[in-house]
Amino acid sequence: MIVVVFKYLTPKGFRGLTLYPFVLISNAKDRNDKVFLNHEKIHIRQQLELLVVPFYVWYIFEFLFRWIQYKDRKKAYYAISFEREAYANEKDLYYLKKRSFWDFLKYV
Repeated sequence: MIVVVFKYLTPKGFRGLTLYPFVLISNAKDRNDKVFLNHEKIHIRQQLELLVVPFYVWYIFEFLFRWIQYKDRKKAYYAISFEREAYANEKDLYYLKKRSFWDFLKYV
């Protein structure tokens, strides 16, 4: 994971964006936030499991589906299975050591 501070590539309202192998963050202070970085590490693992490009296809498709479902972009974002897994486990700094392959499927 390569952390890069680049606030202009991070979408407005978000602290970071993971584009394997990079994590783009808008604030340099987030380099020291273990919970935030763990959230992004979970996304790195998800991207690797789906061989990167299929991850983005799935992510966008699921976001669009959830947006239609909830008619609210923010609710759609939080309902994406990848985000649900990351938010649910970001505080467990040992989560990735015990996480099973394709564990994000539990959150679909």
